[in-house]
Amino acid sequence: MPEQAQLLDALRRVFGFDGFRPNQEDVVRAIFAGRDVFAVMPTGGGKSLCYQLPAHLLEGTCVVVSPLISLMKDQVDAARETGLRAALLNSSLTASARRKVRKELLDGELDLLYVAPERFALGGFVADLEAVRLSLFAVDEAHCISEWGHDFRPDYLNLSMLVGQFPRVPLAAFTATATHHVQEDIVERLGLRKPFSLRASFDRPNLIYYVAAKTGINSQILTFVQRHSGSSGIIYRTTRNSVEKTAAMLEAHGVKSLPYHAGLDDGTRKRNQDLFNRDEIDVIVATIAFGMGIDKSNVRFVVHGDLPKNIESYYQETGRAGRDGDPADLMLFFGGGDIAKIKYFVDQIEDDAQRKIATDKLYQVVRYATTNACRRRQLLAYFGERYDREDCGACDVCRGVVEQADATTEAQIIMSAIARTYQRFGAGQIIDIVTGADTDRIRKLGHDSLKTYGAGSGKTKGFWRGILNDLVAQQCVRRTDDEYPTLQITAKGGEILTGRESFHVLRQTKIDRKKKAKAKKAGRTTLADAEVFDQALFERLRTLRRKLAGEQGVPPYIIFNDRTLRLMARDVPETTTQFADISGVGEAKLARYGEVFLGEIRAHLRDV
Repeated sequence: MPEQAQLLDALRRVFGFDGFRPNQEDVVRAIFAGRDVFAVMPTGGGKSLCYQLPAHLLEGTCVVVSPLISLMKDQVDAARETGLRAALLNSSLTASARRKVRKELLDGELDLLYVAPERFALGGFVADLEAVRLSLFAVDEAHCISEWGHDFRPDYLNLSMLVGQFPRVPLAAFTATATHHVQEDIVERLGLRKPFSLRASFDRPNLIYYVAAKTGINSQILTFVQRHSGSSGIIYRTTRNSVEKTAAMLEAHGVKSLPYHAGLDDGTRKRNQDLFNRDEIDVIVATIAFGMGIDKSNVRFVVHGDLPKNIESYYQETGRAGRDGDPADLMLFFGGGDIAKIKYFVDQIEDDAQRKIATDKLYQVVRYATTNACRRRQLLAYFGERYDREDCGACDVCRGVVEQADATTEAQIIMSAIARTYQRFGAGQIIDIVTGADTDRIRKLGHDSLKTYGAGSGKTKGFWRGILNDLVAQQCVRRTDDEYPTLQITAKGGEILTGRESFHVLRQTKIDRKKKAKAKKAGRTTLADAEVFDQALFERLRTLRRKLAGEQGVPPYIIFNDRTLRLMARDVPETTTQFADISGVGEAKLARYGEVFLGEIRAHLRDV
């Protein structure tokens, strides 16, 4: 077990940090003690340091299992930038490159070896591992081994052999998303031996959550993106077609954006992701179902243009924002039609138990989107964590951007129209009845003589569609699964229709300046709004970083992340010693980049 001084020296010297983030030291010490580890740590919580620091100090090679081949190169590049001896072994390499990595492994020249889980099915690879000294197995995205997890990968089941095959090597499993049930399943499947277990807080204080009803999704997305002009962001859509259309719409309005989905060929997908990682485009538009290997630290917003299929997916996808600790906005646009789309795919699941689990998970997301309660508290409660603060100050509910409104009368009008037409019609006809539309179909069916005909003529069709979507979302009305879906009133809806229960909806309001000030006073500030830095110098350093990254073929954030650049622009170091004191500047980066960045800082000082 290293002394505290030795740990802190390596932390400063290699990674450029003066201290551990919460929970990191506990995990690191457990690994040094030779214990297995199970750690749930949120995205941006510093999981990689928990195995990279031991990999640097321990003898032997740390084998890191990662499910995303597209992310491995960035992970290896980032490790090498800090001075670690790292390599990857996957199907993307040529035969000669694989032989080179194998030789480095067998010669004991690697601190870190990144591999995909399917590699353990190759007997030759396991034999190579048995022939060398190993310091640790680190399993990233460990929820992939659990069939209860949101992203089960059958190849991860190969990892169940590690403990038996390598009984003297500790095994550390990491994930950002795991309920208690999933945690138990991971520990059992991996065969972890009395592991040191850590469940860090799922709270990401720098993330700000918003939900809005869909009224015109393309214009809503465009408005949101334009408010974040020049920032990096991810937009998730459900289908490939909507991905392509959204990306094209943004491009047409001058936003540098590209699509990313499974229908694109591998080369195009890689090119688009690389351009995003290297800050050459601002926005990537992606399908929710297709995993993205995004390790980019300066994503300032994530938009869900459609409802996610479960809370775990939503948490993981939103977690790709604000990895540098600076504020990031998360927007979920939600419409009742989203439920029907997801429900269609859920209903295709043959296993009754799995179909019920998927259905329950869907309605948990719906409740999150439609309940008048702190978004943060709801998310944390899902993962079994209690949030004690009355006001998080960082979601639309707590900021007063939305409020709960009584819509019992409006709900009764809609459901009365459904009941009086014997639950045989779809949304379009019901809304036409309520608004008093003068159509051939209305007259032919005699619906203009109904008591509810025109009862809602004082409001727009969009308003009534919103009420209907809320009724579906809160399971008061259901759409049938027929080719031409009709609307049916549930038992819960019947209680509202007969006046025994009330019905409430969330509606956006104008932002209350006093509440906004209160939110800021609540302490949710980060580097971006708590400290003053030289914006012009920051932009010069970003330009320099982009140039160096282009020359080396790596994403800019691997050289220095935005937070480190802001600290440079705040402290304006003029000597090597001062530059070395900046958080995120370790020995290797100081030697490689110190003089060139100091030269840019001095040039800026001469110009001002």
